[in-house]
Amino acid sequence: MSLKVLLADDHKIVRDGLRTLLAKNTEIRVVGEAEDGRTTVQLAKKHSPDIVIIDVAMPDLNGIEATRQIMADCPGVKVVAVSMHSDRRFVSEMLKAGAAAYLSKDCVFDELETAIRTVISNKVYLSPDISGVVVENYVRHSPQPESSAFSLLSDREREVLQLLAEGRTAKEIATQLHVSIKTVETHRTNIMTKLNIHRIAELTKYAIREGLTPL
Repeated sequence: MSLKVLLADDHKIVRDGLRTLLAKNTEIRVVGEAEDGRTTVQLAKKHSPDIVIIDVAMPDLNGIEATRQIMADCPGVKVVAVSMHSDRRFVSEMLKAGAAAYLSKDCVFDELETAIRTVISNKVYLSPDISGVVVENYVRHSPQPESSAFSLLSDREREVLQLLAEGRTAKEIATQLHVSIKTVETHRTNIMTKLNIHRIAELTKYAIREGLTPL
């Protein structure tokens, strides 16, 4: 039986390249493609893929939050993260969210099939340059934890922050998340208080810097 794969990247040229690569393997079947994190979650529920290959920096809902939701809804799925970012915060949070592999975009086409074989065997795969980041983070960890959006904000607050940074209004966010406008405004107030940032422009810069939203 073939492995069902879902591709998630906001750049069509990347998705096309991955699809072409995977098409060479008769044991792999691409069942869907998504260009944002929220659609990725929806397609994962719809198709129940064996593997989701997802970019960490995704619009609407970033890859970390999308992975967290996918693992909650479809715990048997293996998530393969692909990213330009090798910062230890991104790697750490992606693995905490449930990803079984983390590949650097620089070498994804060379390593993807190896990563797929590894995660299907219930093992973790990391690109060599990413492995060093993990060692640094988990073995030689800093004595004081870093303050970041992932330690300061709740899952829902990070969702709201990303949507605010991408220019959505409170009404649009409320509709997207199926909550009231008042709830969104409360989240926005809590975010600003926790981060001590009180201007949307500064929140946007923060969200980009923290990897919550792509440029």
